[in-house]
Amino acid sequence: MSKKNNPLKKIRITYNAPVTLSFTIIAAIILILDQWIFKNLIISWFAAPSRDLFEISNITNYFRILFHVLGHSGWEHLLSNMAFVLLLGPVVEERYGSALLGIMMCTTSAVTGVLNACFSASMLVGCSDIAFMLILLTSFTSIKKCEIPLTFILILALYIGREIVNSKDAQNISVLAHIAGGLCGSLFAFLASPKSSRKKKVDSDEAIDTRQKKEKKAKSIYGKTLDKDSSARLEEIDQQSPRFASSNNEEAMLWGSIDL
Repeated sequence: MSKKNNPLKKIRITYNAPVTLSFTIIAAIILILDQWIFKNLIISWFAAPSRDLFEISNITNYFRILFHVLGHSGWEHLLSNMAFVLLLGPVVEERYGSALLGIMMCTTSAVTGVLNACFSASMLVGCSDIAFMLILLTSFTSIKKCEIPLTFILILALYIGREIVNSKDAQNISVLAHIAGGLCGSLFAFLASPKSSRKKKVDSDEAIDTRQKKEKKAKSIYGKTLDKDSSARLEEIDQQSPRFASSNNEEAMLWGSIDL
């Protein structure tokens, strides 16, 4: 096979989900530094404090509340969470955009960290809350107006049921934080607009703005506002008659093509 016809030549690796991939890489780097270099000395910087350890005057507690999602107790803990994040994160990021996904992740992290500091008796590490947020958001990828997918109801019921059943065996995992992460995902699914919807709104606003500019230009020439039929005729000429659209004499174009 010649090099010119080789399909593998066009294949390249892309950084397709920057927020998801960056989050995963940073979490992995922190675990490597903690276990192989600093010997479990930095994990406490990435653990949300419990209600007994939280101090309002301690600034580091606020850092730990927000960034506890980057800390993990071990490789098994990291891999189990990242399996969900890497699988579902790109889907959600493609639907809602990188910026909005970053806001969702920060909000979920802050909410679960605050709840843990207020109600939990143990510290919280890991991004299980982010993972469950993504699970709930993914179930809404095909949601339509005034409809709730059955998959969402089943996932929510299975997830909350599993957390309640396993609550007695939970050690370093906050069941409350998991449930809070899932509820945040549900809330984002109802409130956040996908990129396609936001793009359609922007395109619609631009079309309206363009039409208003055309009518204003015509008014400046004639000294009066065009009626609907004339305005529609003007737009039709712009789209279907290249000789008028490319003309440099705008007044001649209007007088010669519009019946007022």
